[in-house]
Amino acid sequence: MSKVMVMDHPLIQHKIGIMRDKNTSTKEFRALVAEVAQLVYYEASRNLELADKEIETPLVKTTVKEIAGKKLCVVPILRAGLHMADGILNLTPNAKVGHIGLYRNEETLEPVEYFCKLPVDITEREVFLVDPMLATGGSAIAAIDLLKKRGIDKIRFLCLIAAPEGIKALTDAHPDVDVYIGAQDERLNENGYILPGLGDAGDRIYGTK
Repeated sequence: MSKVMVMDHPLIQHKIGIMRDKNTSTKEFRALVAEVAQLVYYEASRNLELADKEIETPLVKTTVKEIAGKKLCVVPILRAGLHMADGILNLTPNAKVGHIGLYRNEETLEPVEYFCKLPVDITEREVFLVDPMLATGGSAIAAIDLLKKRGIDKIRFLCLIAAPEGIKALTDAHPDVDVYIGAQDERLNENGYILPGLGDAGDRIYGTK
């Protein structure tokens, strides 16, 4: 079964609180997306395997730890996931990056794929799929379906805000995918938006509304 982790760290709660404020500027909102993504990723990467490595410090030889294989891949769901990926890459700059383009049909609320570009060796990697909002769950489910069809089976999903409906839909559809959430909100409204939420993450990141 999926592990669902909702963050309770004071820094995450504080930063998400600022993001919710409609008066927060585009510049500050964009920076906060990357910062909160880093903090969520910190927890999501906690159980990565480690290997021993022999090095020399300025004083002696010693054994240190490194991430085994160093085979990580961050896959943002376009467009809003891009700034989450930027934050994560600050912590693991050698990770490869894939991109999945989905948009939500405003009438059916169903996801529509328009772009997919992934590293050629992605099946060998731990994949962190990222999207700021988990609302109905449709986009996340479609993206994971797409990854699995390409033979990828090591997938973790990271988001900033999630609705209970989206969490249930995602874990029902993909019980083998662990889910890491910055904050769990109350519900979806009649238009499929998260309440209290923070508005449309993509629009607020890029200032398009």
